[in-house]
Amino acid sequence: MAPQLTLQAPLDLPPEEVNPYLHRLWTHDLEGSTGAATFTLVVWEPSWLEQQMVRIGRVDGPITGLLRTELLEAARQAVPETGLPYSTAPMDPRLAWAIGQKEGNHRTEDLRGQFVESAISAHMPRRLITLAPTLDPGHPLETLVAAYCPLPEEGGAGAACGDVVVLRGGMGALKQSLDLIGSLVDDTLPCWVWWNSSLDEPSEMLEALAPVPRRLVIDSSLGEPRRCLDLMLARISAGQAVNDLNWLRLRTWRESLAMVFDPPSRRDALGHVVQLDIDVEGDHPVKGLLLAAWIADRLGWHLITSYAVEVDGPGPGITAEFERTDGVAVQFTLMPVPMGAPKTHPGAIVGMRLICEPQQRPPLCVILCSESGGCMRLESGGMASMELAEGVVPLPEESEEMEMARLLSGGHDSTSPLLAAAAPLAASLLPG
Repeated sequence: MAPQLTLQAPLDLPPEEVNPYLHRLWTHDLEGSTGAATFTLVVWEPSWLEQQMVRIGRVDGPITGLLRTELLEAARQAVPETGLPYSTAPMDPRLAWAIGQKEGNHRTEDLRGQFVESAISAHMPRRLITLAPTLDPGHPLETLVAAYCPLPEEGGAGAACGDVVVLRGGMGALKQSLDLIGSLVDDTLPCWVWWNSSLDEPSEMLEALAPVPRRLVIDSSLGEPRRCLDLMLARISAGQAVNDLNWLRLRTWRESLAMVFDPPSRRDALGHVVQLDIDVEGDHPVKGLLLAAWIADRLGWHLITSYAVEVDGPGPGITAEFERTDGVAVQFTLMPVPMGAPKTHPGAIVGMRLICEPQQRPPLCVILCSESGGCMRLESGGMASMELAEGVVPLPEESEEMEMARLLSGGHDSTSPLLAAAAPLAASLLPG
């Protein structure tokens, strides 16, 4: 991606001088430049994994907050040394914590908040505020300010400009800076808050940064599953616009399943589902539960019961029973499976199986997999007597910044109706 054009190098200022400096910047220093009348983006960017991997010398700096390929590969290689299961995803918060127990004191330059993905800057945020907590809880507050303009397209007439503010320091220092952050957010413009970290972290900061009506972006693959679903459900119920990156990653699964049943000869089978099975990587079930909840909601199923079952895998399975609109039962099973090379985020879907028994026609079995040959468990048991439809779901390897840019391009001043309907059902499916 093309870099952005900064009008000046980031300037290190005392916190009390940030607002006066920004006022002078736009009224005097950059007189004639047009500040974008768009939105504010506030990003909570701990990058705990990257900070820890740099500290123990496994990856080189500087710290950028971006999920570099070398960082993810180094994280995968570190899993066996921590005693965690091999199916532990690189972005699993437990991995960053385990690495934090290792010795090391390597230091490097911290450039979080200064590397802005051009896909985001292309939407011309008026102000980008990054909070970058450090491993050292006693680190004093540092504030950096810069103006920037996205590079104009070739032949274009230029682009509206904005500014970047970075607040870096220990957790205590950042909590004490909340008044400053509030003064930097223009209430006349929409404000997005991207919580780019685990939802297990102290809730006070999230609550302070993301009150209604600010638009909240989370990732429900990061954190204890019950905490993730309950927080998302509470925010949606409060009327906040909630966007979940974990939900967005289900897009290709939803599209692929819809394509399977698009032929007229198969559409009727959707009303005769009797069994749904979903396999997920490791022990984080949220993504699989969201997919199951979306299917159940779209088909009008009513949840009867759900409970955990012990299985020979990295975590407990989940079994549930739904009732279709015609009163027939649908059996659902979510199975955690061990993976030697898990994908970036916890709980990625390995595959799904949908069995339908339409009247006066042979049963139909639909199996979708994330990779060729990855659904051997789902392909076993009685498939010979059924019409079989199999497919591989294309999984785009897009960065979180690209997903965030897609959200910004769509506006999304309210929660997606599909997510709003699926979230409470997913929470009900999770036992305990």
